[in-house]
Amino acid sequence: MTELHELTALDLAAAYRRRDTSPREVVDHFLARIEAHSDAVGAFVTVTAATARRSADAATERLRHAPAVAPLLLGVPTGIKDLNQTAGVRTTFGSAVTADTVPEVSDELVVRIERAGLISLGKTNTPEFGSPCYTEPEVAPPARTAYDLARSAGGSSGGAGAAVAAGLLPLAQGSDGGGSIRIPASVCGLVGLKPSRGRVSAAPVYGDVSGLSAAGPLATTVRDAAALLDAMTGPAVGDPTWAAPLVDGDSFLAHCDRAPGRLRIARFSTPPIADGPVHPEAQAAYERATMLLTELGHQVEDIELGLPASTVPVFETVWSVGAASWPLPPAAEARLRPLTRWLRERGRAVSGPGFAGALVGMRQAAATVLRGLAEYDAVLTPTLAQPPALVGGLRNDEDPAADFEAQKRFTPFTAIWNVTGMPAVSLPLHWTPAGLPVGIMLAGRPGEDAPLIRLGAQVEAACVVDGRWPHPATPFTGAHRPPWA
Repeated sequence: MTELHELTALDLAAAYRRRDTSPREVVDHFLARIEAHSDAVGAFVTVTAATARRSADAATERLRHAPAVAPLLLGVPTGIKDLNQTAGVRTTFGSAVTADTVPEVSDELVVRIERAGLISLGKTNTPEFGSPCYTEPEVAPPARTAYDLARSAGGSSGGAGAAVAAGLLPLAQGSDGGGSIRIPASVCGLVGLKPSRGRVSAAPVYGDVSGLSAAGPLATTVRDAAALLDAMTGPAVGDPTWAAPLVDGDSFLAHCDRAPGRLRIARFSTPPIADGPVHPEAQAAYERATMLLTELGHQVEDIELGLPASTVPVFETVWSVGAASWPLPPAAEARLRPLTRWLRERGRAVSGPGFAGALVGMRQAAATVLRGLAEYDAVLTPTLAQPPALVGGLRNDEDPAADFEAQKRFTPFTAIWNVTGMPAVSLPLHWTPAGLPVGIMLAGRPGEDAPLIRLGAQVEAACVVDGRWPHPATPFTGAHRPPWA
């Protein structure tokens, strides 16, 4: 018998309308799983059980009386990354320094998720201020992939990835400034979508003037990811930039049922931002994806990306200044993690003109890449250069510079699409002989999230068994059943 946590978000939404279950029953089920397993996988920092149950009761009543006009995902559980403000809910930003913060307002994306009827069960784990690609903060246990508890769930949306992979949530919101949705997706066997720049509003804080960061979904299927993106998307009054919305009545979910047509797809597997090898399993995933795309009728071509040599240093300058921009009292600096202190020191050493020059350099690098890719409909790469890393395997408190370099070698493919602003999705296409997930990544043209979703859905349809991505050692009978549960 399929259990509730083995259902996708859309499965749950359909079950509500058939009255096979209710939001209150589902929320209670997931809260029980969180209590039993969250610490083991480092999924949640704060759990909002009482608020979730009240929202579930209200959703249950609404579905009982007016299911036809209820939002599609009404009553479906989710989680909010602990970098995103949630009014009245402890939001730590992954740091012991800000561990007692309780925002008075919610970020716009949180408001939209709530407006769509999803029920947050709490704040998912993230590293300090979202800086590293692993999630090992002082405020919560390390985030671990459900497929091997010795290995990291990635970062900075590590808690979201851990929660969905472990069946503690059907889907979750994350954010991605250099790969922070796609990294957890790859190491947790999930679909992780970074939308185009401006697709999801950054109101009301607008804390990232670089345009690198974008909020998006982590889910077990492309369809669920598209449905959550529908809930999150759209500009707010005051946004400086935005991606053109879909026409009225259209949705990203609807594009999952539309054929992408025959596409011209570029591919490369030479790491663009760091020197280091690509693991044979990551290369195997990439070759398997190439074969599948070709079998689906697409034209796949090898390219040289042509990334300017200046891109990495200007990106690092912008990243460091972003780390330094968190407003903290001087006395708090000593309590920060070594990597955070190192990044902030680098950022404070950059002059105003130096930062402006780095932003210009990053825009110029993006333009160079976009011109080189203009004739292609999509781009294929590995998501990461390595399978899931061991917990603590990338972190180096004694030498933050070495820590940063290890992260670059682990994630050399993800940040380029933050620089260009292109949408990108990691898909769980491959598994190592030891049963570890290895993602592949597809990027689309700027603003063209819908065609990328159509392509992702086509790949998914060619791979899934009974609507689920299969795991070779433990074939799914539902969305996923963690091997340890």
